[in-house]
Amino acid sequence: MEPKFSRIIQGCMTWGAWGKQLSKNEMVSLLKHSIDVGITTFDHADIYGDYTTEQEFGAAFAESGVSREDIQIISKCGIQYVGSTRDNEIKHYQYDADYIIWSAQKSINDLQCDYLDLLLLHRPSPLMDRDEIKKGVAHLMEKELIRSFGVSNFTVSQMQLIDSREFIHANQIEFSLTSHQAMFDGTLDFMQLNAITPMCWSPLGKLFREDDEQTQRIHALLEELTIKYNASKDQLLLAWILKHPAGIHPVIGTTSPERIALAAQASNIDLSQVDWFRMLVACQGHKVP
Repeated sequence: MEPKFSRIIQGCMTWGAWGKQLSKNEMVSLLKHSIDVGITTFDHADIYGDYTTEQEFGAAFAESGVSREDIQIISKCGIQYVGSTRDNEIKHYQYDADYIIWSAQKSINDLQCDYLDLLLLHRPSPLMDRDEIKKGVAHLMEKELIRSFGVSNFTVSQMQLIDSREFIHANQIEFSLTSHQAMFDGTLDFMQLNAITPMCWSPLGKLFREDDEQTQRIHALLEELTIKYNASKDQLLLAWILKHPAGIHPVIGTTSPERIALAAQASNIDLSQVDWFRMLVACQGHKVP
């Protein structure tokens, strides 16, 4: 049976060395808080924190007392990162069967979680061999080390190369109000047609990172909509994504308990179709064709 993921997914990239450097106790607290507000899916990748964050999260999870069956854990593999923990002379990708099996097993051991609900290939490689990938994934499925398989940052042709039919369960892509190309380049259409679950990273886009004409237009509209919907700007950006019929699962990156709770409540916002298009128009700066 394919796992069910919470509507909002908690991204863990910044929990460790690449962000807030949370202590074990802080991770335990944030894990429990996320579950309490309804976020039960946790997104990892082997490379986070220079291959250290999964191990730190695993130690916190083991101490938390949280039941493995009460949460879903995602991890990604394939990027050979240049850092202090591996002897890589250049950043590259590796997707032979043996490496996929080894990497997934290492993530499972580091996370202390017995199995992964979803294993993703982190980024496409020009040297991908779908037979090798299928061989590695088949072994992991047979040994019940992973419950489903997917990809991340893959285009339509790259999903087709791997063979989407009854194989790829999810694709985690960049998607937000300010980065919405997947709605128009066929990516989300393809996932809907093939029952592939879309997940998206950086769901708030560039709104709080950049100050330009585009973000100023969006902020001006959101100032009005925050009052109309009694919601924060973060929540409205998530509600915009959640309204799409593809059923996209935003992966949030915040470690703020308050913002995590607000994100979890975004699925309760019934954004009207007109306001959805007003947000799109504010982003694009012109009326729809």
